[in-house]
Amino acid sequence: MNRQTQAAVLLLIGVALLHGALSDLYLRYVKEGLRPLLLAAGTLLVVTALATAWYEWRRARREERGTGTGTGTGDGDGTGDGDGDGTGDGDGTGDGDGDGTGDGDGTRGHAHRESRVSWLLVLPLFALVLVAPPALGSYSATHTGTALQQPYGYAELPAGDPVPIGLVDYAGRAFYGHGRSLEGRSVRLTGFVAVTPSGTPYLVRMALNCCAADAQPVKIGLTGNIPPVLQPNAWLEVTGRYTARRTRDPVNDGPIPFLRVTAARPVPTPRDPYDETWNN
Repeated sequence: MNRQTQAAVLLLIGVALLHGALSDLYLRYVKEGLRPLLLAAGTLLVVTALATAWYEWRRARREERGTGTGTGTGDGDGTGDGDGDGTGDGDGTGDGDGDGTGDGDGTRGHAHRESRVSWLLVLPLFALVLVAPPALGSYSATHTGTALQQPYGYAELPAGDPVPIGLVDYAGRAFYGHGRSLEGRSVRLTGFVAVTPSGTPYLVRMALNCCAADAQPVKIGLTGNIPPVLQPNAWLEVTGRYTARRTRDPVNDGPIPFLRVTAARPVPTPRDPYDETWNN
């Protein structure tokens, strides 16, 4: 791969990173807190690509100004034993009559072939920009064990009824806090629907440590006034109250608390489909 191609590939990668970071596309891959790093990385790649292209342009200009009649011992303007402008007697790196540095089509044609192949590196970038993957959903949730962890503590719930609360926060308070901070409070939380093979409905949020590759589900069982028809992967805003009912995840035996539903309504997929607050 020559330097011009390297610069072009670096520029495209940098532009793709900036495009993802300046839109909400990056949320399909990493958590929201990494946005500044993506912007910095994209900017650095673009600057590096432009600097490389400028350096190559300046070098080409210097070579053009320094091109002369040559100092060779041949019958041409080159330095080889042949009639031509190259370093040999042919179109390639060898003996022959011509302008190249080789036998036949030589390294000039070979460099073109390398450049064409190197452009295949750009194909994943178009997939990144044009075909954004969907967020992980019910299939991953039902085939991966719950990742609920015991929180370090519980912040006081704000005033209001119902009080909006994160699904992971509710799950930690309900199971590890035994619902003490939830008693007498109505809560409202959002997640997508997953239904187990046995028919148990879960409300789920995928929790991230860093990126979508390490996403794991946190699940809440639903009981009470559940909608008669639940579509997997549909997003619901659920209002309800704490219940002491709980179960164990059949995948990894992890804890799954329940919520007694009083009302539920469908909502659009949120801007950030992943929940980062699983270590709160």
